[in-house]
Amino acid sequence: MAKASLYTALNLLFFAVIGTALLAITYQLTHDPIARSEEKEKLKLVTQIAPAETYDNDIIKDTAELAADKLLGNDDTTVAYIGRLKDQPSIAVMQVIAPDGYSGKISLIISIHSDGKIGGVRVISHKETPGLGDYIDIAKNKWITSFNGTSLDNPKDSDWKVKKDGGQFDYMAGATITPRAVVKAVHKALQYFAANHDKLFKPHPPAKVQAGQSEGEKK
Repeated sequence: MAKASLYTALNLLFFAVIGTALLAITYQLTHDPIARSEEKEKLKLVTQIAPAETYDNDIIKDTAELAADKLLGNDDTTVAYIGRLKDQPSIAVMQVIAPDGYSGKISLIISIHSDGKIGGVRVISHKETPGLGDYIDIAKNKWITSFNGTSLDNPKDSDWKVKKDGGQFDYMAGATITPRAVVKAVHKALQYFAANHDKLFKPHPPAKVQAGQSEGEKK
């Protein structure tokens, strides 16, 4: 009896180890491709909300690290892409999380011009109910473009809500939670931008002169 129990326990342990190993291997094999795919999709969205004429630097390489912040909804450090025109700050593209979607977190990417006006908002990923979640997808609905040109002061603070809550933003009947979460996240992103404008658009550090090279030679 004891031997049978031991044999069964060893079998369970063996399959548990094998199962864990398979899961770990699957994660390792799929994690990087998925991350690359998400990054590629994110960069594609950058070009939609930060038009090429708004900057002349390499916006993908000119970045700022943003620590976790309640206004951004991020739990980990994220990257903001900084656009400059004639070496002057012109636009910032930030990733924002709306934590209170109907079915979970909604990941957004937002561009904000240096004057505080929104250039565009796009949804990177969400788990909203098919059909209802389509409302925030630019490929299926133009609702997300209603943020274009808005700012922290326009509309006024009390209007940063869906119309059902007394604000100015439209919503689809039966799908209030999703647009409500997005509106709130975009509003918070503008608040973050206003509070961290100088940090986001800090000047480039001066280029270092190599040993034995004069400033005149560098120029």
